[in-house]
Amino acid sequence: MPERRTVALVTLGCARNEVDSEELAGRLAADGWELVEDAADADVAVVNTCGFVEAAKKDSVDALLEANDLKTAASGAGGRTRAVVAVGCMAERYGKELAEALPEADGVLGFDDYADISERLQTILAGGSHIPHTPRDRRRLLPISPAERQGADVALPGHGAVSAPSADPPADLPDGLAPASGPRAPLRRRLGSSPVASVKLASGCDRRCSFCAIPSFRGSFVSRRPSDVLAETRWLAGQGVKEIMLVSENNTSYGKDLGDIRLLETLLPELAAVDGVERIRVSYLQPAELRPGLIDVLTGTEKVAPYFDLSFQHSAPGVLRAMRRFGDTERFLELLRTIRAGAPQAGVRSNFIVGFPGETEADLAELERFLTEARLDAIGVFGYSDEEGTEAATYEDKTDPETVAERLDRVSRLADELTAQRAEERVGETVRVLVESVDEEDGPVGRGEHQAPETDGQVFLTGPGGSSGFSVGQLVEAKVVASEGVDLVAEPFPDVVRGRPRNEEAGT
Repeated sequence: MPERRTVALVTLGCARNEVDSEELAGRLAADGWELVEDAADADVAVVNTCGFVEAAKKDSVDALLEANDLKTAASGAGGRTRAVVAVGCMAERYGKELAEALPEADGVLGFDDYADISERLQTILAGGSHIPHTPRDRRRLLPISPAERQGADVALPGHGAVSAPSADPPADLPDGLAPASGPRAPLRRRLGSSPVASVKLASGCDRRCSFCAIPSFRGSFVSRRPSDVLAETRWLAGQGVKEIMLVSENNTSYGKDLGDIRLLETLLPELAAVDGVERIRVSYLQPAELRPGLIDVLTGTEKVAPYFDLSFQHSAPGVLRAMRRFGDTERFLELLRTIRAGAPQAGVRSNFIVGFPGETEADLAELERFLTEARLDAIGVFGYSDEEGTEAATYEDKTDPETVAERLDRVSRLADELTAQRAEERVGETVRVLVESVDEEDGPVGRGEHQAPETDGQVFLTGPGGSSGFSVGQLVEAKVVASEGVDLVAEPFPDVVRGRPRNEEAGT
């Protein structure tokens, strides 16, 4: 009988990392590893790190140290944890440097190691070592021309195998494991039971924002083929998933390397037609690339949420140019008017950086003007800090840290006030709520179409009957009766199933 091998995946960072963790889980489960939720119950704790900004890096290091504490405790008390391994963006970005700075990690694995993750973990668990990689700019691994990237022999997390398998995928995969359906279709194992799951549209980014290091360790932009995205969505629907969130570093570029920049407009209706899927949500949209046809599909397709996760970053033109970005307050406001003309209740969120090198008080006032007029549902505000390897880190006209902190506090307070006002504006609206939890304390809790998971607030369902009759994964039509900050309180309509009257469901 083979030795029992257990592994726990601890995921930090964005939804893209969550997809990567489920791909790793799929590879490990296919090779006989038993997946457990708690790192304390695992032989190996694999920490999928985030390497985006300093706060995220600190969280990643803290998670690795916490896992190491479990290993230390296990060695003295007969516990289980025997090894701690770092994967993900921080591991890829720093490689050997991270391994030297954090000897508590028994292994630091880059993206090129994902295809052999089982072998790597087995070696580490047996007391062997794996030499960590020396980081390199992953953009240089792919052709400059997007059209030449599809056949490249480069590891792309979330895309599955690097090259086409030599044989069909095994028919005896463990239950709950997605079969590989194409040369870049990943094995995948769900790590939770949420009715929401992310699906990668692409990996990497071709934009050159002066503050962002992501393209250097995630590489250039590569789309997944529509057939693979559809197959994975169908599999997730079979696993009980009701909402699919499409993720990548830049969804508005989807299809450009496949010869059709409008491919997303074609794919979205096909995804919405998958049996069992109730909602499709698209994240990570670039304002400069948001074309009228895509807006029409996002605002006018049944089951596609009219939701716009727009990467504005600022609105003062001088700051945007220094960021290597485009637009200004008036162009952004006009874009929002166009969106709301197609879907008045559309949800819009964005992130902003304050204290960028060269930002003046007038620039900040321009950003505040935009925020005041934009009526955004969710606003993330970050204070600028240098990211090594970025163009902005070389800029001389830096804002001093005290001023950055003051501006961050000032704009954050404004953002809280404005998003609370926007939520209050929604009182009286009808929302379709996907129930994500039902408990005695909060009752049924879910999200409307204008709210993405974890970032944009929730809807608390209330009214006669309390939590009775509700189940996780149910789509409920309700009327908003109150707001609490960015959260909403809504009363379900009595005779609605999945947003349609019961007599329509029955065909009467």
